[in-house]
Amino acid sequence: MAVLLLAEVTDGALMADATAKALTAAKMLGEVTVLAAGARAKAAGEAAAKFAGVTKVLVAEDPSLGHRLAEPTAALIAGLAGDYEHIVAPATTDAKNVLPRVAALLDVMVISDVSGIVDKDTFERPIYAGNAIQTVRSSDAKKVVSIRTTAFEAAPEGGAAPVETVAVPANPGLSKWIEDTVAASDRPELTSAKIVVSGGRGVGSREQFALIEKLADKLGAAVGASRAAVDSGYAPNVWQVGQTGKVVAPNLCVAVGISGAIQHLAGMKDSKVIVAINKDEEAPIFQVADYGLVADLFQAVPEMIEKL
Repeated sequence: MAVLLLAEVTDGALMADATAKALTAAKMLGEVTVLAAGARAKAAGEAAAKFAGVTKVLVAEDPSLGHRLAEPTAALIAGLAGDYEHIVAPATTDAKNVLPRVAALLDVMVISDVSGIVDKDTFERPIYAGNAIQTVRSSDAKKVVSIRTTAFEAAPEGGAAPVETVAVPANPGLSKWIEDTVAASDRPELTSAKIVVSGGRGVGSREQFALIEKLADKLGAAVGASRAAVDSGYAPNVWQVGQTGKVVAPNLCVAVGISGAIQHLAGMKDSKVIVAINKDEEAPIFQVADYGLVADLFQAVPEMIEKL
């Protein structure tokens, strides 16, 4: 079986962690060809060729593929789809934008957020905020699949796949780029960080959320937030972790002032070690925490920062 894996490419660079984890899943389905697409994608394609298990890399470069526009990328993938039984991508913001359009062009369903591969037609994915696992069997001739990368280990390097350039179809012209607004940060990217420190509504205010940031900086961690904290204006949307935010699975997740609503747990309960700090000993977060500290965060966190 042949598999086309859409690599995660940002500003011409390969997002290696997401791509390598999706590759691990894709290899369970057959021989993998990686597609690196963008206004600049050659360097990303060469980086993808170094992953073990990649049969071939296709590089598609065109201005229309820049700025994360989904329609030109979907048209490109649909044009290449004839040679592949599976079209796979990591379940990132970009892929979630592109894959439904690919599926519509191919008149098939999307199988999203796959966390397990049973066989070439059968997949597992979490539902009900991660409280149940659904097994999906598709009879579509072509399977369009997004991979929940937190469920798979990253594929190692050690490959030397050939790299080819492919033609880019005409731009459908259904959308246009206006501007990118990106928050600059020296901290690790949230979804790939090894350590995440998240704050909840218990932090109390935007000014007091600086405590969470200080603790994160001491640990070299990314900063996360619950939806309640984001909705209250304590933290920006890009920090939101949960069912309607980002899914994280770091080696260490420190949850501060987070009660543990089911929607938030869905985005972080796969973390290797969870440490919870909350003054309410009945908070649901303690049911999933490996270590729980029942304490006032405004006393505990400054002490942690001082000791670190």
